Amino acid sequence: MKLHFSITAAEELRERRGGRYVLYSVCLEGFLLGKARYSQLRRWDAQLRQLFGSAMPAFPPKFYLAMTKSMADERRSQLEQYLQNVTLDSNITNSDVFIGFFRKLQQVISCKMGLSRELIKYFSLFFFQDHDDGALSVVKKVADFELPYVSLQSMKELHCKLGIRKWYMDPSLDTLLMDCRASLNLLYMQAIQEVKRNWVKPTEGQMQELKFLQKNENKAKFLELIREMQFYGYIRLDPCICDYPEEGCSADIYVGNNEISCCIKLPTNQTKEVSFKINRLRSWQVTFLGATKDGEEDTLELRFEYNDSGTWQWIILYTKQAFLLSSCLKKIISEQMMKAAKEGQEMEIKMPESMKNSKKSSIQQKQVVHSGFISRKRFLVRPNEDNSVFEKIKEEDL
Repeated sequence: MKLHFSITAAEELRERRGGRYVLYSVCLEGFLLGKARYSQLRRWDAQLRQLFGSAMPAFPPKFYLAMTKSMADERRSQLEQYLQNVTLDSNITNSDVFIGFFRKLQQVISCKMGLSRELIKYFSLFFFQDHDDGALSVVKKVADFELPYVSLQSMKELHCKLGIRKWYMDPSLDTLLMDCRASLNLLYMQAIQEVKRNWVKPTEGQMQELKFLQKNENKAKFLELIREMQFYGYIRLDPCICDYPEEGCSADIYVGNNEISCCIKLPTNQTKEVSFKINRLRSWQVTFLGATKDGEEDTLELRFEYNDSGTWQWIILYTKQAFLLSSCLKKIISEQMMKAAKEGQEMEIKMPESMKNSKKSSIQQKQVVHSGFISRKRFLVRPNEDNSVFEKIKEEDL
């Protein structure tokens, strides 16, 4: 699926021999990923083009005359569009050449923690932000090809941490990881943190049993019990504003287990619990709205098209974690498709030929769900820094 690349700055620098060149700030989902020259990107494109040929989008042409400001702005815009288009093909983004350009470091960290190669795919690095009141924000998921330490340096103002957590939205997948000590420990430590931060909603009786199991370090039973609790395995977003059921409502958002669960506070101070089921969601898009009035923070929105009682309508969430929410929705959809494909294979032997076509079409309908990205206004990306929820990762490990 399309990644949200942008080039927010083009800095003209002087070479030692007196020549000049432009360094482009390449950002992923609003945060600085790294800086590159046009010539570096052009060589990278040539390597990709040798592998994928006509599947590659057009690369911005080389200028043989001195660039004017308008030409420089045009090239920056063309390079930004190129980066967005090149990620439309998953064959390209999964290739060694694509990943190698940004250097893939997450597997190194995961292996050092004792995770087997088969289980690495169930975890990912995330940027987290601790608040003075004890709340925890998940800022964003680290991309497979992202340099975590570089991103930390570019995000200093947010005083964040870099941590590892599971990266799947279906809590039942926990059972696949219970036989590995490293993955069991990660799941257990994450679950403890989610209880501590009030992400999970146990009853009073369940809370007492969790404390007993934690005291006795019965990790497997602890995880077995917590899977029965509300919001376990969900990602909690920071409080945000939504336009449902009316404009100006505040909402606490949890996403996971095939739903977006919202606790909405109405203007009348009443609360409304709403669950938006993913199988009734048709499409969504993330939009940059520009800076707030005081100029301190940039605004994002995520809007999704939802079937409410037979009528399609757009629902808008104004949240700085819009990209994170979009990533979660993509993950849920991919898990649903994989589950449907697996069930289809298991049923194929038993299923009559006349029913196979209808089964296939139902799976294809789920693939209609997609995400888009619209940039209404360009803005300067603000830095952020990251370190961990459970495991501290030292600089030398990165």
